[in-house]
Amino acid sequence: MPRKFLQTYLPSAAQLQRQRSLGILGRRLLEPELWHLNRQYVSTAFAVGLFVAWLPIPMQMLVAAAMAMIIRCNLPISVALVWVSNPITLPALLLFGYQAGAWLLGKPPELEAFELSWEWMRARLGQIWAPLWLGSVVCGLVSAFLGWGSMQLVWRWHVVQRWERRRNVRRLRAIMAEKEQEAAALASRTKGESDRRS
Repeated sequence: MPRKFLQTYLPSAAQLQRQRSLGILGRRLLEPELWHLNRQYVSTAFAVGLFVAWLPIPMQMLVAAAMAMIIRCNLPISVALVWVSNPITLPALLLFGYQAGAWLLGKPPELEAFELSWEWMRARLGQIWAPLWLGSVVCGLVSAFLGWGSMQLVWRWHVVQRWERRRNVRRLRAIMAEKEQEAAALASRTKGESDRRS
């Protein structure tokens, strides 16, 4: 993955320190190791961010940052990917996680009177917490694996493309140098012939 592209869109250390939810991590946010942009660090950060995005918990950014510090991966990517679960996508993620958990537990999903409200969640929490947690964790693990694998492939593809471009540039330079030598040899031959004629 191009480092310049990632650096353009990732938040800086100062921006992350200004986040109230991440403030308790303090100066540990500035550890240089957490800002590396290489294939392993970025792929692992994708796995962490996508896993935490599925968890039905508050303060996901803090959890992702703590996991990035423990696992040693790119912290800004881990924190940024948590926003896969945002106010627009959260209902769909929770519903899908619940349905997946209910299917894994062999229970029929109880969604006939589903409402997206805290009151409904509090009233039904005893019934839905096990399928919701199981489904969310399983979906998070699958997303983490797919995110990690995809980033490994994308990074490798980008490196191969860069090598190919360099090889093509070297070939082009060699061809141009060969043409220049041929042109110089032809020019010296024609000059020698014209000198002999005169």
